[in-house]
Amino acid sequence: MANDAKTDDDLDATFFALSSGLRRRMLDLLKKEGGCNVSRVCEWFAGEIGRHAVMKHLAVLERGGLLVAAKDGRDKRLWFDPTPLQLIHERWTTEFSAHWAARLTRLKYDAEGAEVRALPLRDAVARKARRHG
Repeated sequence: MANDAKTDDDLDATFFALSSGLRRRMLDLLKKEGGCNVSRVCEWFAGEIGRHAVMKHLAVLERGGLLVAAKDGRDKRLWFDPTPLQLIHERWTTEFSAHWAARLTRLKYDAEGAEVRALPLRDAVARKARRHG
């Protein structure tokens, strides 16, 4: 139960980080220029927000797990980490992916005129073998 709460907190932080268009644009920059420093991010958003605001937004992205930061001497290098997005995708789309893959396979077989046979259930086959064995 404690792990579920941590996971929910992590998800909340990720969704919160993604809720800002400005932070999503920062992620676009980090995806394009991975390993850039904080000064580069500040340059990119010059005229829109100041350095202090950039640092606050980067901290939100880091708490959301979407940003990896590493010290490089006096610089802080930044990279986009898509892992939380993949976890979100897997949590809510995996079951639908299997459904649509099966539907597409059936459509392919129907279009080719191929016969589709259901695979026997493993338990049913084992019971049948025991009865006739």
